Amino acid sequence: MTSTGASTARSTITSTTLTRMRECAVTDRAELDRLLDDNFLAHVGMADDQGGVVVIPTAVVLHGSTGSGWMRRAAAGPPVCLTVTDLSGIIVARAAFENSLRYRSAVLFGSFTRLAEPDVPGALDLFTEHLMPGRTSEVRPKNRRELAATMVLSMPIGSWSMKTSTDWPTDAPDDVAGHAWAGVIPFDTRRLGDPLPAPDLRPGIPVPNSVHAMTARHDRPDR
Repeated sequence: MTSTGASTARSTITSTTLTRMRECAVTDRAELDRLLDDNFLAHVGMADDQGGVVVIPTAVVLHGSTGSGWMRRAAAGPPVCLTVTDLSGIIVARAAFENSLRYRSAVLFGSFTRLAEPDVPGALDLFTEHLMPGRTSEVRPKNRRELAATMVLSMPIGSWSMKTSTDWPTDAPDDVAGHAWAGVIPFDTRRLGDPLPAPDLRPGIPVPNSVHAMTARHDRPDR
């Protein structure tokens, strides 16, 4: 199976030199920005207080409770590694050993700092609009208690590496001459289903424009 990792680790966490599958390397910063814009989920790896390591799944715009242990550790500025992966298909080869994935994957290295209090509301609005465009105008504003309980972290993008794979099966000639099927099974992890109303939703409240817009966009044939 081919790895989707964006880079193979060396002796230092800040190394972005690829040691495997260099033909998949992406060095265009615009492609990295596009990957981050297209995805909601990231994973953050760092050392914990007991001398071990921890990997936390989180939103691409990093925010959480001010009481969160891992958020407080990250805000203190230790070295961190953030990864984002977008899977788009399964590469089905004639030989099982050659099966792989289509993907875009990036690893970013750096340190977090806590966003200043006046900047938190705007950052949270940015995250909401990234997740669901138009939603901030449909709901009540954030209150003082919610803002006081929320921490937002920022990490300047400096050291990073990215790989992408849009391959087809790469079978040996003897396998190509055989009778096994080969190809790609595409999938879209961002495809949305029909919205389900909350069990306690009061009667008569319609599905809002932001939800209609999201489901319509993801139902387009070209998606």
